[in-house]
Amino acid sequence: MATDKNRARQLRRRHQHERQAVVFGGLVAGLAVVALAAAAVFTNAIDVPFLAKPFATPTTAAPTGTVLPDPPCPEEGALPLDYAAVNITVLNGSDRAGLAGITGDDLAARGFTVVSTGNYDTIDVAAELRFGASGISAAYTLAAQMATPALVLDTREDASVDLVLGADFAGLIDATEVDLDPTVALVGVAGCVPADQLTPVPGPTPTATEEPTDDATDGATDAPAEGDQTDG
Repeated sequence: MATDKNRARQLRRRHQHERQAVVFGGLVAGLAVVALAAAAVFTNAIDVPFLAKPFATPTTAAPTGTVLPDPPCPEEGALPLDYAAVNITVLNGSDRAGLAGITGDDLAARGFTVVSTGNYDTIDVAAELRFGASGISAAYTLAAQMATPALVLDTREDASVDLVLGADFAGLIDATEVDLDPTVALVGVAGCVPADQLTPVPGPTPTATEEPTDDATDGATDAPAEGDQTDG
């Protein structure tokens, strides 16, 4: 009787060992298959469709807005001009009524020659100077009167300068802070490029519309005579 019980116990142990061997053998075989498959994918021996798309780090979209060209450098040794020799057209590129007229008056008070004022298309920088190759020294002389205006070289042939004002224009800097010495050569702004290496934008600026005063926007002023320009 005892012999039969021992034989049954041994059979149960044998069957248990066999099941364990099958389970562990299956696990080892599965791991081996996974390892071989991973090696094949890593070495490109097998193409996996859902891995075909290359991994890439998401990039942040570039900010939108006007992309201005590189500013030109002044010629080596070029000196600031006498203010009266700088001919300026001041244009309002914002929705602030009278901005061009006020700024033109401020520039005239410093001795600049303000040819005219008017409205222009809205710009998204505080101030933009447009000028040709002959007006680089004039533009730098004017640029010193304000905080970091954009300098844009265009195709005009004369030395005139257009000053376009944006909504963020904060006015001229104090005259005592203007860093100009008539005996010291002009220094180019950061990132400037020699003018002969730039492609000028079309210019000069198209004729601007008249800039009304606050009164004119209410219809309280008379229309200007033909050929006159209304200041802001």
